[in-house]
Amino acid sequence: MDIRLLDLLVCPICKGSLQFDREAQELICPRDKLAYPVRDGIPLMLVDLARDMTLPAPSPEAPAAARACNADAAA
Repeated sequence: MDIRLLDLLVCPICKGSLQFDREAQELICPRDKLAYPVRDGIPLMLVDLARDMTLPAPSPEAPAAARACNADAAA
C-alpha cells in the first residue's frame, strides 16, 4: 500500500490516524479498535466491513469442527 495514501486516510468514525498491518492487509484504528480490510491494494473504508478487534479472532479449526458436527447430524 502506498505510504502517501496512508497519510491521507483517516478512520471514518473518529477521523483519527490509521496504522497499516502489512501481514494482515488491514488498516487499524487504535482508538475505535477496528480493522479495515485492504484488498488488492485498495482500502475498504466502510464501517460495515471493518473487523471489531475487541472480539476474539475466529479459530481456524472452528469451520472444520462445524462441518464434522453437521456430518454427524446428517448420518
